[in-house]
Amino acid sequence: MVFVFLLLRLSDHVYEQRLQTAADNFIAAASKLPRVSGCLPPCGFQSSGAEYNCITCQYDSCEFPLDCPVETINVTEGSRSQIRCNETFNISEDVEVIWRFAEEIKTQQVDQFKEVTVGDDRLYSIPSTRLHHQGTYQCELYSAERSIVRLYFYLSVTPRVKVGRSQLQELFDRSLLPRGRFVPEPASAPSSALTLLLLICLTASLLLFLLSLG
Repeated sequence: MVFVFLLLRLSDHVYEQRLQTAADNFIAAASKLPRVSGCLPPCGFQSSGAEYNCITCQYDSCEFPLDCPVETINVTEGSRSQIRCNETFNISEDVEVIWRFAEEIKTQQVDQFKEVTVGDDRLYSIPSTRLHHQGTYQCELYSAERSIVRLYFYLSVTPRVKVGRSQLQELFDRSLLPRGRFVPEPASAPSSALTLLLLICLTASLLLFLLSLG
């Protein structure tokens, strides 16, 4: 009986070892297989793109930072500006949008921003852009009271005077080109002083001619 018991224990141990070896081999092989990732770089908390980890038996997040790179938007003073807070990945429609602004500077430092609006509007519009509108705009999206992503937009405003000068410079440069010369303006009419001088000379000449005739 003792021999049979030991034999059964040995077979159970061998079976457990083989089962564990098979499981380890399966996990190692599965970890090397290419997996389709739902993560869309470069930023944002993307729970929909998380992958199941066979080793830890948990879902791994995309592990992207919340802060997206700064996007530069160039506008002319007086023109209309529109900034859209559109993320690259899918999130629920029930989101809260917070717009913040850091005047003049280009930054991602959170403490440099002041809150502007809170709501669900992802479009920030400026009807007539002025110089004091230049700076960095931050759009932060919340879902279920959790921050999902922070997008940054640097609005660069070009003054009208500078635009006018550049246009004049362009016209001047064109005038120097062989085929871009301006049509010469017709000679201006003699001034009134010159006309009067000519009349005096003609009158004097006529008097001298009459005197010579006696």
